[in-house]
Amino acid sequence: MTELDLSMQEDEMDETLLQEGDEALLESLLEETSTTVREGALVSGEIIQIDGSDVYIDIGYKSEGIVPIGEFKEGDELSVGDSTEVVVKELEDENGLVVLSRRRAQERKHWDKVRECFEAGIPVKGTIVAKVKGGYRVDVGMGAFLPASQVDLRPPSGPDDHYVGQTFEFKVIKVNARRRNVVLSRRMLLEEEQKELKRDLLDKLEVGQMVTGKVKNITDFGAFVDLGGIDGLLHISDMSWGRVNHPSEKVQINQDLEVVILSMDIDRERVSLGLKQKTLSPWEEIGEKYPMGSVVRGKVVSMTNYGAFVELEEGVEGMVHVSEMSWRRRIRQPSELLAIDDVVEAKVLEVDPERQRISLGMKQVESNPWETLDERYPVGSVIKGKVRNLTDYGAFVQIEEGIDGLLHISDLSWTKKFNHPSEVLQKGDDVDAVVLSIDKEHQRVALGLKQLRVDPWIDIPSKYPMGREVEGKVTKIVPFGAFVELEQDLEGLVHVSEISVERIDDPTSALSEGQEVKAVVTKVDSKGRQIGLSIKQHILQQDETALEVHNLQQEQVTTSLGEKLASQGGFLTESLSEEVVDDLDQEEF
Repeated sequence: MTELDLSMQEDEMDETLLQEGDEALLESLLEETSTTVREGALVSGEIIQIDGSDVYIDIGYKSEGIVPIGEFKEGDELSVGDSTEVVVKELEDENGLVVLSRRRAQERKHWDKVRECFEAGIPVKGTIVAKVKGGYRVDVGMGAFLPASQVDLRPPSGPDDHYVGQTFEFKVIKVNARRRNVVLSRRMLLEEEQKELKRDLLDKLEVGQMVTGKVKNITDFGAFVDLGGIDGLLHISDMSWGRVNHPSEKVQINQDLEVVILSMDIDRERVSLGLKQKTLSPWEEIGEKYPMGSVVRGKVVSMTNYGAFVELEEGVEGMVHVSEMSWRRRIRQPSELLAIDDVVEAKVLEVDPERQRISLGMKQVESNPWETLDERYPVGSVIKGKVRNLTDYGAFVQIEEGIDGLLHISDLSWTKKFNHPSEVLQKGDDVDAVVLSIDKEHQRVALGLKQLRVDPWIDIPSKYPMGREVEGKVTKIVPFGAFVELEQDLEGLVHVSEISVERIDDPTSALSEGQEVKAVVTKVDSKGRQIGLSIKQHILQQDETALEVHNLQQEQVTTSLGEKLASQGGFLTESLSEEVVDDLDQEEF
């Protein structure tokens, strides 16, 4: 056998051995592929054919796999030879093909990524694709749920569907492996970003620094200004040196505003801002601008029960107390004299720069009528006035506009005592009265009605001496006795113990109003202006007089009898004596 024959024989033997080896290798590969390619497995394959509706993929299995072309995203460029990952749904369909799913492969791949991001706290990127009940559906490579409360820092002010179609980063806050549910939050990421911005911004800010921000919100007490990551409060009291009724008078939403940092609380992340502090306070030189005693003009901007506030310039107001509004009128409410926006003149009474207060007086601009009152109405002169008001202690009589005099109840009569001035006067009565005193400092005038007549008590003690019998009419009965009118406007008191010889506890059991009585004067007190009377003493005196008359009569009878006996010799029988007595009685009486 030649070398060529031997060589050819060896080649044939090697080819035979190689074919036997390929079959063994193929069987081994098929067994390994069968083990790897199973239903639910994630495998990689090569696109080998694309028709109108399906894509054929070689996954190294005994049969080709098929994937609906709809599982590829619109716009994806598909080419034969491209590699892709798929999930085995079914090892063999009715056509002997392996049913594959690229969508499931993508979901599994994204699920693993989402779970890794959840465990590591890493944000995921996604697109809000639809508005659903309670929130939004987000595509992060798979479907995820975004609660409405987690879409932004604050609830949306406009339509809540304007987020649809927008792509954001989200924080994975919940993963349910069994249900393959994923819950996202955009708000948490924004809050974390905001905290970072706040920390960086707070490190840069300083008290007294001038910064620019945008007005985000307005409330009744102030405005919140966004300084670029942190909100500062511009309180209404720091908006202007002048009066601000509402913050909207000074600032508007979205307005760019330059403000001064007044204070900072880094721990609580709070910043206080000021607008008026950009200019000097008008109170710096207030004493020089408005010295005491100067007359100023201003506009009424506010009123309270006790006074009115007058704006002298922006940021400077003075207060006119109700007691400083008029010399002549008694002002109880400022609205009786003033109205908002009225322009008034006033005198500066006091300036307190530290407390930023100015006291004003309107009445001081005019002359004080009390200063010359004693010239117009000297003490002792008689005035004519009208009763303006009654009180328990007297009556106020208007002397002229804004000036009243007090007619005290004790000055109504010299002789009578009254429980209330209404027993003599009524509101609106015209009266004459005597000026008794004028107190300019306290603005008081004392008047008297009884002083129009001479004091009768000058002559009463001599006119009604003690022991004199008087007659009068009962005018009033009180528990302790009865008042008896002796003459016009003059009364005496009969105490209950002096009404009768017998004990009396109730004066009405013995006397009645209008009854005429006789009594004896027992007391005259000029200082206390009192006269004491006694009906009992009058009765006793009457009894004593009657007894004296009786005794005198008896004495006269005895004297006449003696004289007659003497003329007849001095001896008479008993019967004769009786006859003589009878004769004497007839002669004498």
